[in-house]
Amino acid sequence: MKQMSLATSGFELSPKRTRKRAFLDEMDAVIPWPDLLALIAPHAPAGKTGRPPFALETMLRIHLLQQFFGHSDPAMEEALHDVPLYREFAHLDAGITRLPDESTILRFRHLLERNELAAQILATVNAQLAARGLLLKSGTVVDATLIAAPSSTKNKDGQRDPEMHQTKKGNQWHFGMKAHIGVDADSGLVHTVTTTAANAHDITQAAALLHGEETQVFADSGYRGVDKRGEVQDQHPDTRWHIAMMPGKRKKLDKNRPLDVLLDQMETVKARIRAKVEHQFRVLKCQFGHRKVRYKGLAKNTSQLLVLFALSNLWMVRKRILQGARA
Repeated sequence: MKQMSLATSGFELSPKRTRKRAFLDEMDAVIPWPDLLALIAPHAPAGKTGRPPFALETMLRIHLLQQFFGHSDPAMEEALHDVPLYREFAHLDAGITRLPDESTILRFRHLLERNELAAQILATVNAQLAARGLLLKSGTVVDATLIAAPSSTKNKDGQRDPEMHQTKKGNQWHFGMKAHIGVDADSGLVHTVTTTAANAHDITQAAALLHGEETQVFADSGYRGVDKRGEVQDQHPDTRWHIAMMPGKRKKLDKNRPLDVLLDQMETVKARIRAKVEHQFRVLKCQFGHRKVRYKGLAKNTSQLLVLFALSNLWMVRKRILQGARA
């Protein structure tokens, strides 16, 4: 038999610190592991029969690896076998003879979904960020983004997901769901997430995206008339809404009239504040690669989005947290 080299036996000989390792090291340092584990532990199975269960922290780390890199359950199982860096992040010893299979990974995800722990994970992360002074509550920016779903009917039921829907944006039709988020106007961190089918109007979720402590809310022109809706007046009567001017109307402003110049400057200021919500969508779709739903139904996809936005919040402020830790 050919003798194995150090490289093939699991030892890393290259001194290069890859971007993936740097990313995982940073996220490992800023994720509040003790708080998240304390949140999940009461719901974890006892494991008194059958094979000994994997450590709860290991399963949580594997679940977060799935969100970071967009792996399905089978793909995550294979990645654990193929990528030593993943095993290191998951605290799986190099000499371990058994790795979690896709069924074990799936059961942990179902544990989070069944006990509605994803929303609590987001709340726990936000509580930590608020304690550090990184999450203020004086203003909110609301917006929504489309997330595609498979439109094929080549499946056992012969139909598309009944909880998804199609909608037209511009001249293009989209099939899927909408993720509606409320973002802190100062820090750009997500504090509230709701989901609907793609054909639901953004304005229908406006009241649900406010935490109730803000005095100012910023939104694009799609939210025109939101302050006149009954649920908004009942739940948030003292909130002031700053809605963007319609693009066509803004183009007609006369740059030679002082009032129109002032209105245009105000629109610029509002646009800069609203831009913070787009950073979260960029992290979701570009950093974590979540451009298409993975599961059927809104409930499972909502659970995943809540965890993704919790991680997105941590990713956006990781530098400030790490700098504070070094100081």
